[in-house]
Amino acid sequence: MRTKFFAFAILAFALVLSACGPTTINQAAPENLRTLNVNGVGQVYLTPDLAYINIGVNTQGPSASDAVTTNKEKSNAVIEAIKAAGVDAKDIHTTNFSIWSNPQYDELGQVTGTNYVVDNTVNITVRDLDSLGDLLDSAISAGANSIYSIQFDVENKDEATKEARTKAVEDAKVQAQALAEAAGLTLVEIQTINFYDSSPLPYFEGKGGGGGVATDAAAVPIQPGQLAISVTVNITYAIK
Repeated sequence: MRTKFFAFAILAFALVLSACGPTTINQAAPENLRTLNVNGVGQVYLTPDLAYINIGVNTQGPSASDAVTTNKEKSNAVIEAIKAAGVDAKDIHTTNFSIWSNPQYDELGQVTGTNYVVDNTVNITVRDLDSLGDLLDSAISAGANSIYSIQFDVENKDEATKEARTKAVEDAKVQAQALAEAAGLTLVEIQTINFYDSSPLPYFEGKGGGGGVATDAAAVPIQPGQLAISVTVNITYAIK
């Protein structure tokens, strides 16, 4: 019985030694990965083909109902003028309708009465920019007395965005290669890549014309200019 126990103890000790043996002791530590991080920017310039405009009617009256009635008549006239200028009904939507009281004061600061103010504003999408100046003239003639927030846009930006992304990646590659060569290093492969697409922004200093809105002396002068689509990429390369 003592012999069997001794043999079993030797076998167990051997198993413990094999579990703690050279496999873990000789395992090489992973090599530290060295990286190079760069940013690249790509821009593409476009001529706008859309405009978004807020057009409104502001009226006042001695009572809320009087102010609303006057506003309704003028707002309907403005909307009809906008439609007659070529804007489709689906491109017209109300963004604000509000009524508030406006107390009147005398020279002593005493309230002498109250007027009521009504605002009715629609946002329209103009797809024919050549008619934009005439459209604004028509709206003003029909009774619009609040026009603001003219924003230009491009309906289809997909191809321009792809082009800007490609330019941004190429810009990052050129920078990474130049930095690696200057430091006596070699680029290996891309580890991470991130990008950010910006919304089209007005571009005021680019080459080329303004965008081609035909106006004459009778129309409100509107110049769309150009829009810049900008993409920024951040790329991390492994280096050796």
